[in-house]
Formats: sequence, C-alpha cells, structure tokens
Amino acid sequence: MEKSNPEEKINEPGDVEENIKETIDKASGYAHGAVDKIAGMSYQAAEVIGEKGEQLRTAEQEMIEHYREYIRECPIKSVGIAVAAGFLLSRLMGSCQNEH
Repeated sequence: MEKSNPEEKINEPGDVEENIKETIDKASGYAHGAVDKIAGMSYQAAEVIGEKGEQLRTAEQEMIEHYREYIRECPIKSVGIAVAAGFLLSRLMGSCQNEH
C-alpha cells in the first residue's frame, strides 16, 4: 500500500475553476483600479487646461482693451504704427515669395 503525502493537494476540476475565477476577479479589480486612476488623472488635466484657457481668454480681453485705449489716446501714432507694420510685413512676404 502506498502512503499518501498530506502536503500534496489533488486539484479537483471545481478547485481549478474556482482558482481561475478568483484570478480573473483579481485581475479585473486591478484593471478597474487602473482605469479609475487614469480617468481621475485625465479629469484633473482637463480641469487645468480649462483653467489655463480661461486665463488666456482673460489676458486676451485685457490686451484688446489696452490697445483700444491706446488707439483712442494716440490715434495718429496708432495709424503710423499700423502703416509701418504693414509695410514691413509686405516686404517680408515679398522677399519670401521671391526666394521660391
């Protein structure tokens, strides 16, 4: 007669299925945790981007208002600056087209 080793465990088909289900449940839990963490991080990033966008819009509005005030206070100087800027841009654009 053979002696059976008490440390040896014979896996029954039901035990194997249960182990597989437990492993799948653990993996699923880890995956859900990772997805939740990534979703939280992306939400925070979207909030930061939204805040920065709002700051840029505010800065843009402030600059526009500043330039409107400057144009009202110095209309002749403003027209001179606009003409000079237009002249420089036309020269730059003309030289770029001549190179091609």
